[in-house]
Amino acid sequence: MKILHIISSAKGEASFSIKLGNAIIEKLKAKYPDSIVKEHNLTNTPFPHLEEVHLNAFYTPAETHTPELVEAIKHSDTSIAELKDADIIVIGVPFYNFSIPSTLKAWIDHISRAGVTFTHDENGLHGLITGKKVYLAFASGGVYSDGPTLGMTDLTVYRVEGVAVPALKDAALEKAIESVEV
Repeated sequence: MKILHIISSAKGEASFSIKLGNAIIEKLKAKYPDSIVKEHNLTNTPFPHLEEVHLNAFYTPAETHTPELVEAIKHSDTSIAELKDADIIVIGVPFYNFSIPSTLKAWIDHISRAGVTFTHDENGLHGLITGKKVYLAFASGGVYSDGPTLGMTDLTVYRVEGVAVPALKDAALEKAIESVEV
């Protein structure tokens, strides 16, 4: 088995998500003794937050990439290749201030690419990285699985969705606005 371990905690040896991720890896290695583990520590090699140049690289055909676009897409291409190569993925997910670290979010932004890791059509989204077992090693100082954290309990969500789906995009915003009741 090829195991990819994504680390996103800035706490190093004191990190509970790293300790839990390592424990998952050890159990996997006991079950699959010939496993190869590749570790990608996002705090040591952080990904840039998405900027216009990255999005341009994602949506420009590779054969027409300028040197600037080739450079901008390197993180994305390398990480997607790591995902495709892995059989099992262990992702360390620390929770800081009620959310994941921006390093993990940046990684997610770079691996989420239309036509490469997912596609969409009139029937919705379809993932293209299949056949993988993913383990999340989630760690938090507080207990988030039980009750509201910030005290805000009266929550209503409205969404505009389908803006990239040809059959839905023209009516998406109007449908969302019409659903608003205050």
